[in-house]
Amino acid sequence: MGFKRKKGDGEGEEMESEVRGRPSFNTAERRNVILPSMIKNKDKRAKVYAKQKHEKKVEKQKKIKARDAAEKQALELGEEPPQKMVPKTIENTREADETVCRPDDEELFADIDADEFNPVLRREVTPKVLITTCRFNSTRGPAFISELQSVIPNSDYRKRGTYDLKKIVEYAKKKDYTSLIVVHTNRREPDALLIIGLPNGPTAHFKLSNLVLRKDIKNHGNPTSHEPELVLNNFTTRLGNRVGRFFQSLFPQEPNFRGRRVVTFHNQRDFIFFRHHRYIFDVKEDKQSGAKGKDGVAKERVKPRLQECGPRFTLKLVTLQHGTFDTKGGEFEWVHKPEMDTSRRRFFL
Repeated sequence: MGFKRKKGDGEGEEMESEVRGRPSFNTAERRNVILPSMIKNKDKRAKVYAKQKHEKKVEKQKKIKARDAAEKQALELGEEPPQKMVPKTIENTREADETVCRPDDEELFADIDADEFNPVLRREVTPKVLITTCRFNSTRGPAFISELQSVIPNSDYRKRGTYDLKKIVEYAKKKDYTSLIVVHTNRREPDALLIIGLPNGPTAHFKLSNLVLRKDIKNHGNPTSHEPELVLNNFTTRLGNRVGRFFQSLFPQEPNFRGRRVVTFHNQRDFIFFRHHRYIFDVKEDKQSGAKGKDGVAKERVKPRLQECGPRFTLKLVTLQHGTFDTKGGEFEWVHKPEMDTSRRRFFL
C-alpha cells in the first residue's frame, strides 16, 4: 500500500530540484526573477527583452560617465588617472613567440641588409612586375588582373598560353622584371596568388578568398596613376617581416602624396586583408560652446574621408620557398600544415 506525503514536507521538492540541476526558489524570489524565455506570449516577451536591454545600456553609460568624471578630476588635482581596463582579445593574449621582432635584434638587421629585396627597397632598382595567369583562365580573372594593374604601378600583363612557368620565369629575368605574379583559378574563380621574386626569389604561395571587384563595391572611386602610399600592419614576427618586405618590393619606394592613394596590407590572425583607398581632408567649422554656454565660437576642424577603390580580397600564406619556383628540388623556408594549428592563439606572421 502506498501513502501520501504531507504538504508541509519539502524534502521531495528539494530532491527534485537537485536532480534537475535547478536552484529551488521561493514564491517571492520567483516573482522577482523574470527571464524573457519564461514568457510564452511573443509580444510581451519582446517588450521585456527590450526593457532589459535598455536598462543594461543605461547602466553601462552611467559607468562610462563615472569613469570619465574620475579621470577628469584626477587630472585637475594633478594625480595619476585610474588605469584603463584593456579587454582581453585573441590578439593580445596570443601565445609567446620567440621569433617576434625586437628593435635591438642585430641579427634581424643583418638579415634585412642581405636579403633579396634590398636593391628595390634602397631604390637602386625600379620595381617592374609581370602578371600572368594559370593555363585555364576564369571569368573574373581578366577583370581582377586589370584591377591589379591599376593598383601596382609599372606592371604588365602577358597571356600564359601553353608555356611552362619556368620558361616564363626565364623570360621575365631577361626582360629585367623584379617580380612575377601568377593568378591561379579554380572553378572559374581566382583562388590563389603565386608571387615570385626575381632574379633570385623567394617564391610565396597565397590562398586567395573573399574577392570583391571594383564594380561590386558600393560608392567606389576610380584610382589615378599616382604612385600609392603603402601601409603594412601587424607583421611582427621574422616570417611576417619577410612577407611584408616582399609586398613592399612590388611597389615604388617614392609615393606621390598628391594622388592621395593608399594600399593597405593588414595582417590579423595570419589573414592578410588587402584594401585600396583614396583619401581627402575636409575642413569644416566646428561650433563649440563658450565659457558661459551662450555664445558659439566657430573653429575649423579637419576631418578625413575615405573612398574605397578596390579590389578587396584576403590572402593566407601557404608556403614560402627559397629561390624561384621549383616543385621538385625547391627548399622551403616555411610551409603551413594542419597540425600546426594547435591553438586559436598561435600566429606565425
